[in-house]
Amino acid sequence: MRWIGLLSRLAVGGVFLFASLDKLLHPAAFAKAVDHYHLVPYPLLHPFAHGLPVLEAIIGLALVLGIARRGAALLAAVLTVVFMIAIASALARGLDISCGCFNTDGGHAVGLSLLVRDLVLLALCLPPLLLPDAGPELVRSRD
Repeated sequence: MRWIGLLSRLAVGGVFLFASLDKLLHPAAFAKAVDHYHLVPYPLLHPFAHGLPVLEAIIGLALVLGIARRGAALLAAVLTVVFMIAIASALARGLDISCGCFNTDGGHAVGLSLLVRDLVLLALCLPPLLLPDAGPELVRSRD
């Protein structure tokens, strides 16, 4: 069971790190992708577009490095739920937009498959949050 926690932590951390990269490199394009959702008030759009990728990167690094893994997994789960709400809102309003998840230039269109993908990501947030992690004590026991 400990290895499930470790593998889930690395997977979620890797996804959050990867998701932050293009957004950090292209904050204006990410702000445009966020604006397409019509959920963030304009005065908060650019601070949000700059802050969210930084938060994603911090969460991803914390998970990959195993630093405050439970807190990082909880934040990852909360952000994933927020992403799912934004996607569901866009679907309910019939918006034909790209998600802005991993690529600010086009990318995956908002749709049910995106909700399923985020549901899987949410499920992967649970083991690092709830299970013991394979930590240094397992590595040391092999020596």
